[in-house]
Formats: sequence, structure tokens, C-alpha cells
Amino acid sequence: MKTLDVITIGRSSVDLYGAQVGGRLEDMASFNKYIGGSPTNMAAGTARLGLKSALITRVGDEHMGRFIREELVREGVDVRGVKTDPERLTALVLLGIRDQEQFPLIFYRENCADMALCEDDIDPGFIAEAGAVVVTGTHLSHPQTEAAVIKALKLARENGARTGLDIDYRPNLWGVAGHGDGESRFVESAGVTAKLQSTLHYFDLIVGTEEEFHIAGGTTDTIAALRKVREHSDATLVCKRGPMGASAFTGNIPDSLDDGESGPGFPIEVFNVLGAGDGFMSGLMRGWLRDCDWPTSLTYANACGALAVSRHGCAPAYPSWEELQFFLKRGVQVPALRKDAALEQLHWSSNRKGDWSTMRVFAFDHRIQFEEMAGANEEKIGAFKSLCLDAAVQVAGGAPEYGVLCDSRLGRDALYKAAGQGLWIGHPVEWPKSRPLELEPEIGPDFGGLAEWPLEHVVKVLCFCHPDDDAAMWDAQLSTLERLFHAARRNRLELLMEVIPSVVGAVDEDTTPEVIQRIYDRGIYPDWWKLEPFKTKAAWDKAANAINSNDADTRGIVVLGLDAPAAVLAESFALAAAQPLVKGFAVGRTIFGDAARAWMAGEIDDTGAVAQMAERYATLCAVWDKAREGAT
Repeated sequence: MKTLDVITIGRSSVDLYGAQVGGRLEDMASFNKYIGGSPTNMAAGTARLGLKSALITRVGDEHMGRFIREELVREGVDVRGVKTDPERLTALVLLGIRDQEQFPLIFYRENCADMALCEDDIDPGFIAEAGAVVVTGTHLSHPQTEAAVIKALKLARENGARTGLDIDYRPNLWGVAGHGDGESRFVESAGVTAKLQSTLHYFDLIVGTEEEFHIAGGTTDTIAALRKVREHSDATLVCKRGPMGASAFTGNIPDSLDDGESGPGFPIEVFNVLGAGDGFMSGLMRGWLRDCDWPTSLTYANACGALAVSRHGCAPAYPSWEELQFFLKRGVQVPALRKDAALEQLHWSSNRKGDWSTMRVFAFDHRIQFEEMAGANEEKIGAFKSLCLDAAVQVAGGAPEYGVLCDSRLGRDALYKAAGQGLWIGHPVEWPKSRPLELEPEIGPDFGGLAEWPLEHVVKVLCFCHPDDDAAMWDAQLSTLERLFHAARRNRLELLMEVIPSVVGAVDEDTTPEVIQRIYDRGIYPDWWKLEPFKTKAAWDKAANAINSNDADTRGIVVLGLDAPAAVLAESFALAAAQPLVKGFAVGRTIFGDAARAWMAGEIDDTGAVAQMAERYATLCAVWDKAREGAT
């Protein structure tokens, strides 16, 4: 049974992408970290497009190898074929964007893990699950990796699977260009040509740029090169032609590239060509493996390539299936696609990682409430927040769908300790009770403090606003929120927006929906909303409609507690749980209030405080789960 659409085989690296654009790689001051390597990019790109993809490669037994594996899992890629090499390091690539034509890169691949791939790494049972096996040229450059690739291709053919080759010619990786020539895309080599031609008969699909077909065909005359490749293979040949799109040839090669089957190109601004071919290949495979005709498949490929060249990075630039359909239906409105607000919002929201369809969040991000407790000081508050985390971890027991809200000013140690434990982590930025909104000093006047945050942190901001606020107040608050929203996106951080209008003035069923709409009208699209509990179904309906009508892809709503007694919360949960958009709760003082006061006064010890909070948190989780069950 074919449980996988495609297995890709070959390079896997960590891309360290220069964050500064327009300068030399020598002058880069900081780098963004992404997964890289053509087969790895394609595995992620096809998964985003709805295919069931898997990767066969090797990574090192270190932090970068674990990063690749974990990131692939987040992308939905099957990693059973990703082997951990105990002796070799994961490959690294340093890249930069110099201008529209220069993209310097350095490959750090000396004895790297993926080049240790061998025949023993190819499991016949795993290959049998795939509808297609796709490889790239680099792993044909060494006898050991070539043997692994050939074994996989033979098994695929025996099992009736399709086979594909992305020529992906990097002279540097074939040893025909120096370390400083990583950007080079073509160097003539009779040896490389002979090696490629010896394998071409294994493939049903061969894809490359004109230069890549030049090396495969042994001539710089593109038509002649394609004809030479045709002598060795009956595969469909897809020649990528940059801004002119691509041409597919299923039979004899005509006299002009224009006579092949083609799909439309897209008039967009080129920002970054690195990784564009892997995006193109991802779109092509979506069409090819879903038995679309070649014009349709090439349309997908060209569109994915266009989206890739418009953004920073390789795999992070690739579209989701939802985004690709939107782009093809609406077309190009802003040639610099990364500056198209609607497209970028969909790219962000449809490619978020993690399943948080249930949210059980213990909130202990409070600051003033702790500072006002008898016997409290900064050190004791920090220590108690670590106990709060211990209670949360105890209740979660390693299971998903649990989270915490914790600040870094008073709860830094707990926040550090929470990292990597599988919890959803909300991190507040507002200065407590500020109105108009001000942020914690650590965020900085330019909001640059967010650059120091782990990517798993969610920016949580509480804004006290009300429809009756005057224009000056609204403008001040929205200006800060707008800057925060863009700073969060720039740093790849999700945003939770909390609003509590009842603290400001009288409220009715329309109050919160009006606040929500004003925030969206300013171009602010929170990933999450945190709302106070409403007392009627109509109020919940109106709030949910206000969110859904502006952003159908929002993560959802969590209900706050406002120090309500457990019995009152149970009533509010029953009403909230009936709303599909409400994913759970974020409650604090109801859980920690009594324990904190007693602990600060020396009336209970650490163990007693943790036990009391864990019991109340677990009870609240059970109440929510029961409410959700009753609503379905």
C-alpha cells in the first residue's frame, strides 16, 4: 500500500542566511537559521502543498541535526528515513543576498553526515510505501551515495513507483569548483556529464535549468543538450527558463524551447533566487503526482518558484496549498510579493506549526498582583513562579495541549526552564495597567528586544481599550499595537491579543466585537485572542463572528479567568466551549492565588504550594474537558 506520495533522497543541511540584504557575505552581522539542502527543501515544500512526503538522508548527532529532524516533523514530513550519524557533523551552508544577481554561499560539507548515506540506509519496505522517489544530482557525485541512490531507484521501479531527478548541478559539490565558488552554477566537466548520463535511464522525470541540461547533455547548446539527454532516457524533460517559466518535453525534442508544453510565468520582483528551484520542484511534484496535465503542473511549479524568489530563505518561503490556490486565483497585485499584505498574512497563517486545538494554560504572568502580596519581593516572586511551572509540568505529564503564561521580568528563571518542554509559552510585553499601552522596558523603544526571544514564545499583549475611548487614546494604543504586530512578525513570533473592555467602562454584547474590529481595521492580525468570559451565547457569537469575518485562519480564542471562583469559571466554560473558535482557557489567580499568599507568608512550603496548584490546575483542566465534551 502506497502510504507516501514521495520520498526525496540526498542533501540535508542547516542554512544560515544572512539577515542583511545588499551587502557582502563578509559583512553579514547576523544570520537566520533554516533547514536546507534540495531534497530536504522539497520534502518540506511538498508537505506544505498537501503531499505525504518523506526524506532519506543523514544528520549529525548534535544540535543542528536535531533541529533538522524537529523542523521536518513540524512541517509534516515523515522522518523515518532520516538517520543519525554518530561520527559526522550536519552540513552547514552560509548564504547571503548581495543583489538581484549575486547570491554568495559557502558550503561546509567536508565529510558531512548526509554524504555518508549508504546502501544500508535504504530500507526496501520504506521505499515500497512511496508513489515516487525523487533524487538530486549531488548524491550521484560519490560512489557510496550513488550506490544508495541507485538501490532506491531500482526498488522504486520494481514497486511501480515513479522516479524523478532534479539535476541540481553545483560544481563546487562535484569537486570541479573551489570553496569560494559556491554560487557557481556551471563549469564544464566531461566526468560529471558521463556520470549523469550513466544514470539518466532510471528516471521518469528529469528537471533542470538550461545550464543543468548543458552538463547532463555535454554541450552548451540547450536543444542539443536536451536531445542528448533524450538519447539516454524516455523521461519527461522539464527545462526551467527563469522569468520565461519552463517547458516540458514528453517525446522528441523540437527545434525551440517555446514548442514544449508550458504554464504561465508571473511578473514579479526577484529578491532571492536561492532555493527557488526547490520551490519549483515542489509545485511540479504536486501536479505530477496528482496526475495533472503538464501545463497545470508547470503552473503550480512556476507559481511556487515565483513565491520563493520573493522571500528570504528557502523552505520558509514555500507556499501552503491554500496560499498557492489564493495566489493563482487572485494573481499578482504587488510585484514584490513579500510586500503584499494579504498574501503574506495567508502565508503566515497557513504555515504556522503546532496543533493547539485544545489550550489548557496556567497563567502566572501577573506582576503587580504578586508585588502587592504581603511578604513578597522580587526574589521570592521569581522562586514562586518556578513552582508554578513545576505544577504545570506535573499536570501536563509530557502530554500536548498544555501551556503557561509567564513574564521575564519577575519570572525569568521559570521562563528559561519552560523552554523545550512541549508547552505552549505565552510571554507578556505590556507594562502592567498602562493606558495608553506601554511595554516592558526590555522590549526596547524600537521593539528590538523581541529579537532575543525563542521562536516558541508567543507575544502576549494586554490592552485596556473600549469603544468609548476618544480618538487620541485609540490612536495611541493602536499605534503601539501596530508596531508590536510588525515586530512580532519580523521576528517570526506569534501574537496573542488580550482585551478587557469591562475594566474601562460599561459593556454589552457589542462592546468586544467593536474593539476586535478596530484592531483588524488597523491591519493587525493576532494569531490568538484572549477574551473575558461572556454571559450569553449571543455575545460569544458576535465576538467569534468579528474574528472569523476578518481572519478565517486565526488560531482561536482562550478565555481568561479574572480571579473568578472555580464554580463561576465552570459556568463560563460551559458557555464558551460551545464556540468552535474557543480553544480553551488561560487562567491564573484562581489556580495560584491562595497558594501564593500562603507561601509568601511562610504558611506552606514548596511541596505544598506545588501540590495545591497542581490540584486546582488539574481540576480546571477536567472542567474544561467536560465542558467541551458536553458541547460536541
